[in-house]
Amino acid sequence: MPLRKLSHLILLVLVLLTGLSVYFVAQLRFNYNFNDFYPAGDPDLAYYEKYSARFGNDNDYVLLGLEAPAGRTVFDSQFLTHVDSLTRFIQQRPHIEHVTSPTNATNPVVEGLGVFNVPYLHPAEPARRAADSALVYRTPGLVDNLIARDARAVTILFQTSPNLSKPPGDSMLAAVRTELARQGFAENQYHLAGKLVAQSIFVDRLQRELMVFMSLSVVLVTVLLWFTFRTWWGVVLPLVVVLGAILWGLGLMSACGVSIDLMTALLPVMLFVVGMSDTIHIITRYVTELGYGTAKREALLITLKESGFGSGLSALTTSIGFFTLMTSTIRPIYNFGLFTGIAVLLTFLLSFTLLPAMLMLLKKPQLRVPRSQGHSWDGVLGRMFRTVLARRRLVVTVSGLILAASIASAMQIRINSALLDDLSKNDPVKLDFRFFERHFAGVRPFELDLQPADGRTVYDLAVLRQTERIENYLQRDYGLNFLASPVTIVKSVRKALKGGLVEEYRLPDSESELRRIVNKIKLFRKKPEFRALALPDGREGRITGRMPDVGSIKADALNANLRRFLRQQTDSTVVRTRLTGSANLIDKNNENLTLNMISGMSIDIVMVTIIVLALFRSLRMTAIVLIPNLVPILIVAGVMGLAGVSMKVSTSIIFTIAFGIAVDDTIHFISKLKLTLQHEPNLFKAVRKTYLMAGKAVIVTSLILVGGFSTLIFSSFDGTFYVGLLIGLTLLFGVVAELTLLPILIIYFYKHKVKEIRQPVPALGG
Repeated sequence: MPLRKLSHLILLVLVLLTGLSVYFVAQLRFNYNFNDFYPAGDPDLAYYEKYSARFGNDNDYVLLGLEAPAGRTVFDSQFLTHVDSLTRFIQQRPHIEHVTSPTNATNPVVEGLGVFNVPYLHPAEPARRAADSALVYRTPGLVDNLIARDARAVTILFQTSPNLSKPPGDSMLAAVRTELARQGFAENQYHLAGKLVAQSIFVDRLQRELMVFMSLSVVLVTVLLWFTFRTWWGVVLPLVVVLGAILWGLGLMSACGVSIDLMTALLPVMLFVVGMSDTIHIITRYVTELGYGTAKREALLITLKESGFGSGLSALTTSIGFFTLMTSTIRPIYNFGLFTGIAVLLTFLLSFTLLPAMLMLLKKPQLRVPRSQGHSWDGVLGRMFRTVLARRRLVVTVSGLILAASIASAMQIRINSALLDDLSKNDPVKLDFRFFERHFAGVRPFELDLQPADGRTVYDLAVLRQTERIENYLQRDYGLNFLASPVTIVKSVRKALKGGLVEEYRLPDSESELRRIVNKIKLFRKKPEFRALALPDGREGRITGRMPDVGSIKADALNANLRRFLRQQTDSTVVRTRLTGSANLIDKNNENLTLNMISGMSIDIVMVTIIVLALFRSLRMTAIVLIPNLVPILIVAGVMGLAGVSMKVSTSIIFTIAFGIAVDDTIHFISKLKLTLQHEPNLFKAVRKTYLMAGKAVIVTSLILVGGFSTLIFSSFDGTFYVGLLIGLTLLFGVVAELTLLPILIIYFYKHKVKEIRQPVPALGG
């Protein structure tokens, strides 16, 4: 079939497939589901899912912190009236299951067969203010939970429906903010925290930042392409190819039912930047052949033949870099690796179908830069090549010293993350969360499952005493500022039976007294805060609480000490315990981060090694490919250690991605060298010619990659910022290693073994 007819057929098929992709892309939705970041397939996750089915999720709540006006305390009657009005308003909202507030907190008193709930606060009776405040400070569970110790702020906690999605969650939060404004609360007088708040903010920012990053990338790449090729088609055609690949990738993601989250939001920018490599290599080679006076058809065929091997191999190694992220147990990272890896292969497919078809259908372009002026690149690259080889000892020595220092610095990297790790320390959302850590119990949930031994219930006196011992440890040594358990129920009922006296808030002294208390517990079963602490039959209970977000390193140490205490200081024949909860699962991710990163990098390196060995059948060539690409990785690891950047979910992907991308230019260089050696017997001259021929494409693609990734530094998410910064630095160091270490290594390893390189280039489809 003639090339022009084949080109028309290819364009028709690709347009139809792109139209189908647009259909699916239109159905894409943004998602920030906190639960997606739990370790998939982990036994602790399966345990927590069953646990939450019995007791509810530990993060289905919103905290609303209200500051008293300047010069007043929270016991001011006017302020309390506003708090009570807000409490009633929130109780009436859809998807609200329960509201706990200082104005609806009551001191229950049992009289006869009934229970009388006496409010702790009486906003309408200013004369009782002194007595109310004194009682509040004497009552356990109110100060640091609902009322700040300095009496300058209060908290309203509202429990929401399980796993409430963004649209109804946004509506509920918007209604609360509107009511706050109506009641005269300025934005700096109230603070919101909780999973629902983070979910709302994150998704909105994802949508905004995705558009910003794509716009910046398109502008930046367009400018670089123009300065590189100085022709409209040299700019438009690469953009069409890569944007088409992005549509295909997002369309496939949508067709598989995957939404855009914090990780997959990087796919369009990542693919836009990475996907430019093949198109630039193809167009650069095509323009070079046209400059030699070759006819358009022959120039295109030569370009495809010579670029096919290197581009196919680089697409394979890049996609492997992304596919290795599928070793992660975190679903968003898994999806990001899978679909970005597939999209890289789709970009290669379009680069060798859509791009040649468009070049074939266009008229032979009039080159803007005459060949007589086209040696500027050759001149610069020629001088660089001579300087590198003349000072090769210095290059190797400096590289070795930098590498040693980087390895030493990289040893300082620690795995540490917090619940809002991706937000900068001055982010308004993070500042709101910090407010609750300064004035109240905190926002990090704590969960400990209590399972009495066979024949016992959580209301047995031995079980209660064991539970109280655990509570004392958690408050004294673990750092819980607020907690509740079946002990809370029993103590509260005992206090209610004793006329609501605070000093009676303690466990009973005898089994007979306990039996009387347990018989009365049924009077309190309608209280949601009691119902959530123990199953109706008493066969299982929980200790639940909140604390500051101390970070995973400290949390791991606290959990290790807690497990030791439970093992040594509690009687498992009375009650068995198990640490669980959403925070515990997030911490569990960090335990797997190092293993996932090492396994991902190892798989990436092994796969690249196998590919190089299979194609070049040479250990020397394997070393030549690996060394210039591992050196930048180690240097950036040193930068992370020096800058104190912690390893966490978002930054753990950096090394595998950077290695997979960085190895591309080496593959292109080696493949061009093999072709050059077919007609150039002298190794030095062949390396020099390859350096001049591939150098421009290597530099241009690296500049585009670095520039594209640098757009991510404008993100409000720290994780995205570091992905852009550190991958950009890796690629920047990579191009330096490519233009310095690579030619030195080739000449050193192959000065007497040229025949090992001079093998036929494997054909990729002709």
